[in-house]
Amino acid sequence: MPPFFYFYTRMKSKLPQITTSIFSKMTLLAKKHSAINLSQGFPDFPMNPELIRLIESGVKKNIHQYCPSSGHNGLLEQINVLLYNSYQRNINIRDELLITAGATQAIFTAIQAIVHPGDEVIILDPSYDCYLAPIELSKGVPIRIPLNKEFLPDWTNIKKHITPKTKLIITNNPHNPSGRVWNEDDMKQLGLLLDENPKLHLLSDEVYEYITFEKKHLSAHLYESLRSKSIIISSFGKTLHVTGWKIGYMVADKSIMDEIKKIHQYMVFSVNSLCQHVIYEYLKNNSLQNIGSLYQKKRDLFRDGLEKSRFNILPCDGTYFQTLDYSKISKKTDLEFAEELTEKYGVASIPVSVFSEKDKHKNMLRFCFAKQDDTIRKATNLLCKI
Repeated sequence: MPPFFYFYTRMKSKLPQITTSIFSKMTLLAKKHSAINLSQGFPDFPMNPELIRLIESGVKKNIHQYCPSSGHNGLLEQINVLLYNSYQRNINIRDELLITAGATQAIFTAIQAIVHPGDEVIILDPSYDCYLAPIELSKGVPIRIPLNKEFLPDWTNIKKHITPKTKLIITNNPHNPSGRVWNEDDMKQLGLLLDENPKLHLLSDEVYEYITFEKKHLSAHLYESLRSKSIIISSFGKTLHVTGWKIGYMVADKSIMDEIKKIHQYMVFSVNSLCQHVIYEYLKNNSLQNIGSLYQKKRDLFRDGLEKSRFNILPCDGTYFQTLDYSKISKKTDLEFAEELTEKYGVASIPVSVFSEKDKHKNMLRFCFAKQDDTIRKATNLLCKI
């Protein structure tokens, strides 16, 4: 076949800049060198025994066909109870709530539904990598604004980037990768920003909402002024440490949700029925309020184990990630140092620069402490030898 034929028939990529993710790369590197993998954000400890019991019971029941597209009716009702108990919010479960195939699908679907060609979308860096692709596939314009040195929003800089074309701002609180949690003034400034810009909407990524420590998580659900213009996204995968189940949900005003559901029905139509049923049964008799204390013990174990290390341990208010500054150890880039740490010292992490368009947070690595205690101890012992 002539070379020119291949040139004219090869597939043209819609996302030419996307390559193998850093998460896959670091995981493969960890396997190659038999390193402790603290890179990818997933727990390695057993799931709740009650969930196992409910799966074993549920698999024998007639619950294996399609759920309604919006979600299992019982689960929708239990989420409404959860929202009221957590945030004193009542919603219309038929019009304002949607079960999704994980939070990533929720984010993708929401952006596809509301972002039109030429619309500008503000992303606060460092940011979760799944925000960018759906914006570009919608032919929107991502506007990436760095958080300040403490990984909190710089409202003066954000306001400077608002234009008549700004359609959406994406927030992530509690924040991945830094583990920071917003304060009351940040939420007030966010509310003012939406009030001052009638066309602006909020996509609030709150997948770590129940994993907070000394500082209380302030959800967009708590602020009535935010609700009508917000899409709020949650994750049972994160909350119940069953990431492989891929069950999330989102809440939005009916006018927004109607458009989201149009996309959702052609993307997945409905979500895993067995997992929805199990979570419904679990929520009827179990609280989520102890999730934070479980991870706080692991955070403290990780931080305590690093007290004698040469790393600078940065604040961690929530999530199951800890950011470490290595500037006193090495002058290498964070990608180079992450690779060295994996190959030479046996601990895999994620370089923080990959979460940003511009490297505003240098010499930092993200570590996941959602691991068994022995794993955490082994990892910190290795890190203290550097």
